[in-house]
Amino acid sequence: MMAVLRSGGRVFVMLLISRMLENSLLSAEVKEGEILPPTIQKLMKGYNKYLRPFFDNGPVTVGMSLDIASIDTISEINMDYTATIFLRQRWTDERLVFEGNKSLSLDGRLVELLWVPDTFIVDSKKSFLHDITVENRLIRIFPNGTVLYALRITTTVACNMDLTKYPMDKQTCTLQLESWGYNINDVMFYWTRGNESVSGLDTLRLAQYTVEDHYTSASEAIYETGHYPKLIFHFELKRSILYFILETYVPSSLLVVLSWVSFWISQSSVPARICIGVTTVLTMTTLMMGARTSLPNANCFIKAIDVYLGICFSFIFGALIEYAVAHFCTLNHPDANIVMHYYYRHRHPHHYQNHHLHHLCHVSSARTVWITVTRWEALTRR
Repeated sequence: MMAVLRSGGRVFVMLLISRMLENSLLSAEVKEGEILPPTIQKLMKGYNKYLRPFFDNGPVTVGMSLDIASIDTISEINMDYTATIFLRQRWTDERLVFEGNKSLSLDGRLVELLWVPDTFIVDSKKSFLHDITVENRLIRIFPNGTVLYALRITTTVACNMDLTKYPMDKQTCTLQLESWGYNINDVMFYWTRGNESVSGLDTLRLAQYTVEDHYTSASEAIYETGHYPKLIFHFELKRSILYFILETYVPSSLLVVLSWVSFWISQSSVPARICIGVTTVLTMTTLMMGARTSLPNANCFIKAIDVYLGICFSFIFGALIEYAVAHFCTLNHPDANIVMHYYYRHRHPHHYQNHHLHHLCHVSSARTVWITVTRWEALTRR
């Protein structure tokens, strides 16, 4: 008896909960109907958002236009760029035709009641729709059934870069728009005004780049599941070289000149010449490492800046090696220079004064100089 009562109580509770849910759904529908104006209610009557326009009468054409608000970052390490864009899409839905001569601007949240194209950004690594203070969407319906749908999106898109001429390079990046599920038999994309469909680049200011050229194109994306419409926006970026001239090229050139200063220092000043040589080598190494911090870690290709810095490093390192070789030869033949000077002094006495030989005597020890001079006098007397 108790089991029957318990089962009956459970059935009663479930019926009560289901009844409450039905009432809440009905009240929500009534409230939604009260919010919508009569014109929209008439348009939405019998409207199926899961079916595209012209479902049985060929593909629906969708026009695209872009407004580039900003290009925030261009990363050579990740080979991508981050941009904020206004994407505008236009198409005609015969089910939304109404009488009148004014367009209807609707709340962006009502887009969930309409059919919209399933457009996505190809090669996008990360994207989001701005939602402050509300979701940045715009829906506008015209009397002839044309729908304008606008979005504000920030996206990070991959861009394959050729850095062999870095930093004197030019990069061509793209922004590709495709349909995710509708093939060319269902949806067709086109640029509304050709190359003028993209605006905002003329007033755009970038830190290291200037936009040299941009153009649009249309094509088809071929996958295993079929052919899909694709729109491509191409833009060419030229790197500003002034920053690299001041940060890399001028300091490295001055370091090469500084390493040559050691050639004017006396060969006997070992600490001075070694100090200049080692300091310039270490500074050049630090400069080379700093020039690669903003580049990919992969060493699969050689860039123009690597060639220039490598040549500068070779000059600086060569100056240090030159002194090491010269100093080594002097240690093995300590009297060679003195003998040569004494020879010229003996043959051309009017070109040399006594203070020249006196200066040379201080270079080596007194005993070595005396032996060298004595041997040379003996040889000349013969």
